[in-house]
Amino acid sequence: MDRAMVINGICMVAALAAATMITRFLPFVIFPQGKKMPGFMEHLGKTLPYAAMGLLVVYCLKDVNVSGNFHGLPEFLAVAAIAVVHWWKENTLLSIGAGTVLYMVLVQIVFV
Repeated sequence: MDRAMVINGICMVAALAAATMITRFLPFVIFPQGKKMPGFMEHLGKTLPYAAMGLLVVYCLKDVNVSGNFHGLPEFLAVAAIAVVHWWKENTLLSIGAGTVLYMVLVQIVFV
């Protein structure tokens, strides 16, 4: 390996590590414990998780072929299962995991 490539790689890793550390520690520097956060930050903290979940649902269902053989039935059954498990247990990780397992079973075993 060339010496310049090694130095370039080390600089790249150092820059990535510094950028990651800054994004992790900066919120604690800007908003220390006990300091009141601005209203728009509190609003974003309450609304962005729901917006991100909505975007993920749209992204996951964007390629569903409702005019195909199964009319998107495996996808919609999995979404229904996620909603039911989340309503029942109120555990996001459990509901997404159960929906993923159900979807995999449906597309690989049931709707082949």
